[in-house]
Amino acid sequence: MTTKTEIIAEAFKTLRAGMISEAKAIISENYPFKPLEKEGRTYREHQKMKIFLRDGFIDRYSGERLVFPPVLRIMSSLMPEEFPFHRNWKTSDCHLAYWHLMPTIDHIIPISRGGPDEESNWVCTSQLRNSAKSSWLLEELGWQLHKAGDLKDWDGLLASFMEYIAVNPKTLADGYINSWYVAAKRAYGK
Repeated sequence: MTTKTEIIAEAFKTLRAGMISEAKAIISENYPFKPLEKEGRTYREHQKMKIFLRDGFIDRYSGERLVFPPVLRIMSSLMPEEFPFHRNWKTSDCHLAYWHLMPTIDHIIPISRGGPDEESNWVCTSQLRNSAKSSWLLEELGWQLHKAGDLKDWDGLLASFMEYIAVNPKTLADGYINSWYVAAKRAYGK
């Protein structure tokens, strides 16, 4: 028995023959249940910023470019009808750019699957791919890890954000935008 379906087929065949304890042994030995741990990890903006910069604002699961989070929020505040934001990310009330282009951190090997909660296991990805990946391993999804980007080629609009803030400092009255600004200054040094 080498494939998961072969293991299940053999266990079910054994069950059909009325041999429950033997079926249990087949599963326990060849395809054991491993309960997943709840991850529940929250990252501070400066931790995320460090990974976003390291990975060049590239979704490491797709290779696509991502956008510095407060840029999207500024757009929503200035264009609420055309670029709406919903605080709970309700897809019927929130522009899909928040799912497609908003970077976040994900564990390459999920904590629930034994991965370490450390920078070497963190990558930048979109909210959409983070949600889709959940507690799966890359090979289980048929995904691969793309190389990090180069900030000289794409910086997630970070420099444009900093320039915007220099001209529009009142924008920092928004706590969300300000926390990202502080994180950017701390990590980016500008």
